[in-house]
Amino acid sequence: MLNFKRARTILLTIGFSSALFAGAAQAAGPTAGSADFGNATNAAAERQIDLTAATRSVNVTDGETVRFNANGKSFTWHFDTYSNRGGFDLSKIAPADVMVGGVHVYVASNPIYRG
Repeated sequence: MLNFKRARTILLTIGFSSALFAGAAQAAGPTAGSADFGNATNAAAERQIDLTAATRSVNVTDGETVRFNANGKSFTWHFDTYSNRGGFDLSKIAPADVMVGGVHVYVASNPIYRG
């Protein structure tokens, strides 16, 4: 039979361990990397956006797959952003060899996911 002091020590240890593991089990938040905005893909794009020297911003919708064309080079991106992100610089997701200048991406929330 366990005495009171030993039982209390065991319960405190279990409680403390549970608190530590519960914090680690939560979903990861934004990392400030390109993964916060979706991922590069070889999937067919829903539309194309041609970037020119005059392009300063583009509008996309969360969940959309877009092919960006700039100076003869291109990349395709599937947008999957955190809900509190309204926009970011396109250079955060563009491959290093695709010059996108100072283009800003505005991401509209997807009406499918609105509650």
